[in-house]
Amino acid sequence: MAELAAGPDATYERVALAVGTTSDLAQVLPSVASLRAADTRVRVLFLDASTEVLVRRYEGSRRRHPTAGDDGSLGQAIALEREMLEPVKAEADVVVDTSDLNVHQLRDRIKGLFGTDDPAAGMQTTVVSFGYKHGLPMDVDLVLDCRFLPNPHWDEELRPQTGLDAPVRAFVLRQPETKAFLARLEDLLDLLLPAYEAEGKSYLTVAFGCTGGRHRSVAIAEEIATHLRRHGRRPTVTHRDLDR
Repeated sequence: MAELAAGPDATYERVALAVGTTSDLAQVLPSVASLRAADTRVRVLFLDASTEVLVRRYEGSRRRHPTAGDDGSLGQAIALEREMLEPVKAEADVVVDTSDLNVHQLRDRIKGLFGTDDPAAGMQTTVVSFGYKHGLPMDVDLVLDCRFLPNPHWDEELRPQTGLDAPVRAFVLRQPETKAFLARLEDLLDLLLPAYEAEGKSYLTVAFGCTGGRHRSVAIAEEIATHLRRHGRRPTVTHRDLDR
């Protein structure tokens, strides 16, 4: 890997290498360290998922898990895989939980993270909305609870709409609680993001949650993304539970 990406005859501007339990894991981290020592920009992405989802995916594919023993226990095989890959996960620049992502959403997430290779673009920021009743997202740095804001769900006209629709967004944003929340939150992010960048952080994911993940959290996530764009950033926005 190191020779392909940074050798004297290397002709590739970008190289992507996928590794798993069938790879020579003992060579992965030393290769990454070797590249970084040679001032090559290396970013490690670790794709994760819940055990329940992994079991369902393997059962659906009817493929044998690469670490499955003679007893064929899928749960034990996944546990062993997690143990084997833990050192790689610990060194990852970003961890993405794919449990609730389809292939198209995963593609968009990866494009958002790695679509630019320009260090001048700054820290890659992702803004996520979600519903607490569907569980917390795993791969986030900051979580903000929006359930204290007045809920459009109780308005029969607004209930079938989402935070992407103008009437719901107007309802959420005109509340006094929302205005105070956004003012303080924007000040906080204006302080934190440059500080994180100064510490060398390359990726930041900020998540906003409400009960169902369709109204308040979506409206707030969109508003924060707009604020970030006004300050020259290019956030990726994901609404995890919008269609639930």
